[in-house]
Amino acid sequence: MTIFGVALLAICTLIGVFIGDLLGVALQVKANVGGVGIAMMLLIAARVWLTRHGGLPHGIKLGVEFWATMYIPIVVAMAAQQNVVAAVRGGPIVLIAGVGAVSLCFAAVALIGHLGRDRTHEAEVEPELERGGKVIAGSFQPATRNTPSRPPRGPEPCCT
Repeated sequence: MTIFGVALLAICTLIGVFIGDLLGVALQVKANVGGVGIAMMLLIAARVWLTRHGGLPHGIKLGVEFWATMYIPIVVAMAAQQNVVAAVRGGPIVLIAGVGAVSLCFAAVALIGHLGRDRTHEAEVEPELERGGKVIAGSFQPATRNTPSRPPRGPEPCCT
């Protein structure tokens, strides 16, 4: 079934490289512009679509996930073919674009992390984090039968 994952990757790669070449022609650059990245985004989109429509059995899913994890080595191999020295000699715009893109990605990750934070979950997890800190520091005392595992939440009743 892994072969179907490879076939899906091949289709996405062909489409991505074709779109990258079209972008290169449109931008009047004699290179593929983002073809591998487009291919990987197509692979992710295809995997999500197939999962939602029940067309992704376990074997095919493993093949697709394998190739999805190979994304970084593929990008590194593709980038090794590019002439970075010639691009940098072309002017400072390349460095400005690179720094700008990385800065924008960092800002987007920070914004998504801030907006996606579950505040109610933090209130539930905080006592566990404190206990974990005590365990790491070596000051944690495990609960015995006589001592409650959690401190009382309110004032103790004085009279019954």
